[in-house]
Amino acid sequence: MDTQAVYLSIPPGDRSIEPIKGECDKVKLFKMIKMEWIVETFDLTRRFNGLIAVDSLSIKVKKGEIFGLLGPNGAGKTTLINCLSTLLKIDEGRAFVNGFDVMKEPSMVRKSIGLVFQDPSLDTKLTGKENLEMHARLYGMSKEKRKERVNEVLQLVELEDRASDLVETYSGGMRRRLEIARGLMHFPKVLFLDEPTLGLDPQTREHIWTYIKKLNEVEDVTILLTTHYMEEADHLCNRVAIIDLGKIIALDTPENLKNSLGGDVVRLNVNNYSENLVNKVKELEFVKDAKNFDKTLTLTVEYGERVIPKILDLANSINVEVESVSLQKPTLNDVFLSYTGRSIREEEKLNGKDRLKMWGRMRMLRRGRK
Repeated sequence: MDTQAVYLSIPPGDRSIEPIKGECDKVKLFKMIKMEWIVETFDLTRRFNGLIAVDSLSIKVKKGEIFGLLGPNGAGKTTLINCLSTLLKIDEGRAFVNGFDVMKEPSMVRKSIGLVFQDPSLDTKLTGKENLEMHARLYGMSKEKRKERVNEVLQLVELEDRASDLVETYSGGMRRRLEIARGLMHFPKVLFLDEPTLGLDPQTREHIWTYIKKLNEVEDVTILLTTHYMEEADHLCNRVAIIDLGKIIALDTPENLKNSLGGDVVRLNVNNYSENLVNKVKELEFVKDAKNFDKTLTLTVEYGERVIPKILDLANSINVEVESVSLQKPTLNDVFLSYTGRSIREEEKLNGKDRLKMWGRMRMLRRGRK
């Protein structure tokens, strides 16, 4: 049997991305059978009216992990999810989900995935159970399997006691849990969660985190989620890709991303900010990075507790008034700030017009590079 025939004889979900070429030895065959990456993209690009929403993006998601896409609104997170779930056409590059080519095998990709949209998509005039049953029918599940699976997923998200109630009587957190349950109905290999806790209060958000971790373990499903909440990415994800303006700017475990800054974070709020302060601070041997944003000077330093007095003395020597000073360990927002010079939280405050201007500037820069 030749290598192509061997490759095709393996179930698609267990294939590696590229068929083996040449001699078929046991080592190569083993690597092919054991697929490590369940989602892969290669220079994936998507445009809207000439605007690059996803820009030559390449990622690999391990089978069984919770993988996060962290970035502000407009970064390209939802567009990427829509491309991977076959809802949007890919303009350039390639993508594979569960071993299937997103462009060439879209029906097989859809059978392999579950999707929880950012915006609510439940039928509120149906009960929770009826919403799940309707989804199962669309996937062709038998009556016996439907009944069994509905009970399983309702128990998983702890909604079995509200299964017969109309969804319009559910709270926001309950609706989100039901949407997650619906995404699991057909036993997907990959579950896409687009901003799963958007608009929920902090307590409900933490409850959703618990359910997400639970279903990842119990259902053995790979989860790819998008979020602009740093705490969510830090708490949930095995690995995080920080995305900005359609590009991945950093990718690693949350701990490694924070450790990459190489020290503590000191923030100075000043009254009379001057460039002279930034320049002087950068000359200090214990300062690894310095960024100014909206009258707040953010420094990455070694031994923060020890060096704060030296920083305050320097500010005083050049007549800069410091209103307050804080010391903390790095967060993922600090990582984003280090790479982009902007804060995720501040990005969220931009209105549509300001965001469009920012996109326009980036588009001109990209044209200049070409």
